Amino acid sequence: MGKIVKQTAGIDVAQKELVVTLGRIFDDFSIELFAHKVFKNSDSGFISLVEWTHKLTENETDVRYVMEATGVYHQQFAYFLSENNYEVSIVLPNKISNYIRTLELKPLQTKAAHKQLHNLV
Repeated sequence: MGKIVKQTAGIDVAQKELVVTLGRIFDDFSIELFAHKVFKNSDSGFISLVEWTHKLTENETDVRYVMEATGVYHQQFAYFLSENNYEVSIVLPNKISNYIRTLELKPLQTKAAHKQLHNLV
């Protein structure tokens, strides 16, 4: 594996939890999903998530936090990230489902959108 060119946190946002998968893409276009964890969808959960991400990612490349627009459940976390100068992408649900369909995944795998979000942005 070569140099890291992109690091992302793909986040599946629900009312009470944030399901996160960390991924990175290397200069040879290889992809690595290297960590997975669930956090509370609350202020303390946001802080824990960011601290966990910092511990596991390389400092030379910024991390982009990518999440699905899920009603109002994603908004508080998105504002938290933006106000603290983190890179944030919010993707419409139909864009994610169309993208996952192009990957030819089985129906059971499509429920794990957080694992695919990092490739989309």
